[in-house]
Amino acid sequence: MKVSIIGGAGRVGSNAAFALQMGAKVREIVLVDMAADVAEGEALDLRHGTAFTGAQTIVAGGYDAVNGSDCVVITAGLRRKPDESRLELINRNVTLFREILGNVKQCKLADGATILVVSNPVDILTMLAVKESGLPANRVFGLGTTLDTCRFRSLIAAQFGVAAPDVDALILGEHGDSMVPMWSSATVNGISIKTLPGWSDQVAQDLFEFTKKSGAEVIRLKGGAGWAVGVSIARVVEAMALDTRQMLPVSVLQEGALGIQDICLSLPTIVGKGGVHKVLEPVCTEEEANLLRKSEAALKEVWAQIS
Repeated sequence: MKVSIIGGAGRVGSNAAFALQMGAKVREIVLVDMAADVAEGEALDLRHGTAFTGAQTIVAGGYDAVNGSDCVVITAGLRRKPDESRLELINRNVTLFREILGNVKQCKLADGATILVVSNPVDILTMLAVKESGLPANRVFGLGTTLDTCRFRSLIAAQFGVAAPDVDALILGEHGDSMVPMWSSATVNGISIKTLPGWSDQVAQDLFEFTKKSGAEVIRLKGGAGWAVGVSIARVVEAMALDTRQMLPVSVLQEGALGIQDICLSLPTIVGKGGVHKVLEPVCTEEEANLLRKSEAALKEVWAQIS
């Protein structure tokens, strides 16, 4: 599998490349970035490690190097300026994203190629990619709440003193303020999380609130997130590379699950070769379903302002 990362010289893009290198499930990684020298340096640094990680091809280049890609991962994005509103940032990123999409559309991608959107606001930009990329909707999707879910599970594990891989808990909806924790289905190795010693509604609320602000906290402490998002990107890409049909909370164009439609957000989704195979309707409480519909409404309000 050939994977091209647009924004590959940035923290998120380069961390994703490293995670893919360490996973050794893809054969070629291409880094594309406006900062061409930095992208070349990142590719060279990663390439130096291939003697110990595997015989992968890792290069930097322009959009011509994207030709033949099986998956294009878009991580490029702009940061918020002082006193800039959220909508102003969204509009600036939409302009940049449209430029990137235009360049990608000129590339000769492999048959069945996919686009994975990571840039924020990921749900809105995924919707834009669905509308303007020229690819079928099942081959265009966003990272969505995959990273939020990864953070959520790690925090639950730390709180209750259990192994993080044993935690099965989801964040769904928007990758943003209206995200929804699916406590009703959360388990640890098949055991309801609500039966664990130390569980309480307050503990649950605190865990969720820390999950929501974790990205901002990482930015405050070190200037930007990268490692966990890199691992999350690799998980999604490798599900396609190996055709694992893994259930992941990626952002896809919704077509009726829980009554949600005509917007991109995260619900449990089967991901394999060629992208999205099926969106699953989660079994949830009425409160959780209502919160997911509120997430839908919040995203549609933003989409209406930029579409």
